[in-house]
Amino acid sequence: MSIKIDSLYKSYGEQVVLNNISFEVNDSEILGFLGPNGAGKTTTMKIIAGSLLPDSGMVEIDGQNILDNVIDSKKKVGYLAENNPLYNEMYVREFLYFIADIYDIENKKKRVDELIDLTGLTKEQNKKIEQLSKGYKQRVGLAQVLMNDPEILILDEPTTGLDPNQLKEIRELIKNMGKDKIVIFSTHIMQEVKALCDRVIILNEGNIVADDNIDRLDDYVNEDVKYIFVEFDEKVDRGKMKALKSIKAVESLGANFYKLSGNDDYLMRKEVFAFAKSNDYTLLSMHKENVDVENIFSKLTGN
Repeated sequence: MSIKIDSLYKSYGEQVVLNNISFEVNDSEILGFLGPNGAGKTTTMKIIAGSLLPDSGMVEIDGQNILDNVIDSKKKVGYLAENNPLYNEMYVREFLYFIADIYDIENKKKRVDELIDLTGLTKEQNKKIEQLSKGYKQRVGLAQVLMNDPEILILDEPTTGLDPNQLKEIRELIKNMGKDKIVIFSTHIMQEVKALCDRVIILNEGNIVADDNIDRLDDYVNEDVKYIFVEFDEKVDRGKMKALKSIKAVESLGANFYKLSGNDDYLMRKEVFAFAKSNDYTLLSMHKENVDVENIFSKLTGN
């Protein structure tokens, strides 16, 4: 299963919402869609889900243009909108049976039971939807989009407004679903990106300003300087370490802990390991600088 977006363009009057964006998503990949309000995230998701037409460009699902195979394409996609539209006056189980009827599910009871168990709705299944907390309403929404077992899940800000416990539970659900499906979700919560995403696309004013693995996002804003942190079991000769080809500067952080800067973090780590070995130093730890997604997001979106 794959999704291919090619030169997608959408405008409303003079306002360009999507400016010829292109990207691909492959099977068992969780893609985080980031961007400030109005960047084009929801528009892109609606177009992939088939609920909005682009002005130009193409969306292919499994090699088929969705405009040429509208019904078949929609069967492959489960779309949970940001406002999670539900029939609040219905009971949870009643609502899911209703959705099962829409999809013409053969064994409705078995499928509804499976989804109630999967989404953790067992204790709430006999309540009216209006009586549920936001977290449980999100679970009902997820059960709804999973009813026909789609191969692609598109979730528009599925965790907005949830408390920490609800956040953790919904994240686990999304992570488990990403094991055998394509999952695309938008969020403003940066911890979510770190916890869930295999890959991140950042949109700004209808343009893709970053598209990469989360560990490589810092390459988009700081290509010149990389940092690694190393810890030894004793004080080391900083002069010798700074003399390494890849090291530009060495800063002592105390307790035999050092911050090293250079242009290539891979080469730095390789040379520091060799340096420790040749000088009989015991290297206790070594790691790259953690990616600060919030800082990268702000720089790339001009905020």
